[in-house]
Amino acid sequence: MFQELTSRLGRAFSSLSGQSELTEENVKDALREVRMALLEADVNYKVARDFVARVSEITDGQKVWDDLTPDQQVVKIVHDELVSLMGGETPELNLVGDPMATIMVMGLQGSGKTTFCAKLAHKLKKEGRSPMLVAADIYRPAAIDQLQILADQIGVPVHSDRERKNAAQIVKIAHRRAKDNKCDVLIVDTAGRLHIDQTLMQELADIDKIVPMGEKLLVVDAMIGQEAVTIAQEFADKVGFDGAVLTKMDGDARGGVALSLLSVTQRPIKLVSVGEKIEDLETFHPDRMAGRILGMGDVLTLIEKAEENMDAGEAENLAQRFMSNEFNLEDFQKQIRQVRKMGPLKGIIKMLPGVDAGMMDKSNVDEGQLTRVDSIICSMTVAERRNPDLINGSRRKRIARGSGANVSQVNKLLKQYRDMRRMMRQINGAGGMENFAQKMLGRH
Repeated sequence: MFQELTSRLGRAFSSLSGQSELTEENVKDALREVRMALLEADVNYKVARDFVARVSEITDGQKVWDDLTPDQQVVKIVHDELVSLMGGETPELNLVGDPMATIMVMGLQGSGKTTFCAKLAHKLKKEGRSPMLVAADIYRPAAIDQLQILADQIGVPVHSDRERKNAAQIVKIAHRRAKDNKCDVLIVDTAGRLHIDQTLMQELADIDKIVPMGEKLLVVDAMIGQEAVTIAQEFADKVGFDGAVLTKMDGDARGGVALSLLSVTQRPIKLVSVGEKIEDLETFHPDRMAGRILGMGDVLTLIEKAEENMDAGEAENLAQRFMSNEFNLEDFQKQIRQVRKMGPLKGIIKMLPGVDAGMMDKSNVDEGQLTRVDSIICSMTVAERRNPDLINGSRRKRIARGSGANVSQVNKLLKQYRDMRRMMRQINGAGGMENFAQKMLGRH
């Protein structure tokens, strides 16, 4: 998502590169490109128009700050306005309740409601909460089955009732059961429709009346573009909701819904689903999302993923071995496995500042390469992993056969390892990472 928007905005700002000052003419040309980029990204046309007008007003007659070039200054202004457009502050879930927080999840069929419920329960459980799921879709037995399967995977209780045909009564009983089981969050997966109708709205209102909900979340499919904003507006008008959840953010959607939803519905985006795995759920941070859109990366989210998925003690041990020139292929394998826990390689790389998201999407990032390297190392003996100098020609052939690779791939891995060892020696010979960096920059 946002790849094309990021690329178009980059071209718009490049027209200001090399300019000595901001003038009405060069800003006008750049903002025309910004407006077209927003519209092509499926941003609501009124939102795009008002956004460009605000940026134009701010830049009008503004002097370029000493520490910024004209294109950098416009990028900063656009960044700040994007953050404001998406809500400014990071919205929090309302998890206050007596005796428990209650969350009702709504949306149309196919939006990803049921999967989101499980992802949310998993996220809250990792944060130390004790959630219970409620299967309140009385029309689709498959939805109940899906929720129970997902609940079993994450070790969270789920209440369901295939006989009762009153969703509000099912939720009422689930609320009592959750209280008895000392659960502190109740997540209700409601029924969906192919379209909004009065029956659906009345059922949601009945549930909210019999067990008042502290948080009502609307799940919208980011892949359907402006239709998602239209659906959200109808829900806001007819039943109300507190925040939105965008699903399928890892797909090929153009991203306009993320930039339009708050302005149109006055409801913030609170969470985004960024993949198919149960852990692929993130809090929506307007400032970080603006950074991604403008190609600035998202280092904070990358750090959080690393802290969440990597063992701190193991990471520190690997760093110490690296700096003491003791880093071997066994350590290399541990490092690879820690990185793989963070998610798809392409998604990780996109969070790095300066990476062209559009080019990354078109490039052939081989997700299986880490698996192949892991397999090659597994085919080595313990002695070979700890002392790769032992690996001669015959050993390389044996390792290749055992891992399903070829000898050239084994050679490539060993070369990468030798290059890493060479850099280790250079860093340590220069007196540490900081001194090495200064030498590389010519700051002797």
